[in-house]
Amino acid sequence: MPNSPSSSAQAAREAVAGRLRSIRKTAGLTVVELADRCGWHHAKTSRIEHAKTPPSPTDIRLWCSHCQASEQIEDLIAASLNAESQYSEWRRRTRHGLRQLQDSYLDLFRSTRLFRVYSPTLVPGLLQTEGYARGLLGANADLLDVPNDAAAAAEARVQRSQIIHQAGHRFLLVIEEGALRYQLGDHDAMAAQLGYLLTAGAMPAVSLGIIPSDTAERIVWPTELFHVYDDTLVSVELLSAQVNVTQPSEIALYLKAFEQLRSMAVYGADARALIVKAIDALH
Repeated sequence: MPNSPSSSAQAAREAVAGRLRSIRKTAGLTVVELADRCGWHHAKTSRIEHAKTPPSPTDIRLWCSHCQASEQIEDLIAASLNAESQYSEWRRRTRHGLRQLQDSYLDLFRSTRLFRVYSPTLVPGLLQTEGYARGLLGANADLLDVPNDAAAAAEARVQRSQIIHQAGHRFLLVIEEGALRYQLGDHDAMAAQLGYLLTAGAMPAVSLGIIPSDTAERIVWPTELFHVYDDTLVSVELLSAQVNVTQPSEIALYLKAFEQLRSMAVYGADARALIVKAIDALH
């Protein structure tokens, strides 16, 4: 896997920065001259041109206006907003609580036919019980220092996950065995979560694979949690942000990794045996 899953977002930022730099040079302005006309410090111009600071729509309007390139304003604003949507900070997305974040995925879930999910440390959201989700989301709210509406958010997540019972969708889910051992919520919540997993793999549209912790000679190492929606979008979850990968070559790499991870997993009775083992370890 690449060192940074945010490369698509960064490439989009750099494309916008490159266009703005070209506009400035075509206008015959130096970094300092443009900064003076826009009314900001020249360091800001440099940061924008090196894709260190994303330009706001106002920044772009001022930049293009002073470079006699007003016809490019709307296109550049759209390109910049698209670039920033590829890298979305959790703290910004959850500043009004976690419930709205759960609801924001509804349209994407409804339009996706094939879900592929790999999770190294957590039960995938699609299979989370309310108690487990509440424990996880409450911890996330505390870490991000945002309003803690974990109970409402967990309820929304479970409701959203009812899509696994609706026709027209398939779910390929792969987790590491360690995800069965990391306790979220209290003892009863974790026991209920593991109990639910015993039946989840038997759902007609669900394939649940578990990679045993003692797998010998792994062909892919445990990597970041990621979701693949059909073959058009990969959503990667980092500690601080969600990265949306749309570049075909990167999507292909994630699909290749997913198939390799999937090939190392066990299914059916073997997967259930690992879950029972985790349940026994709770007592």
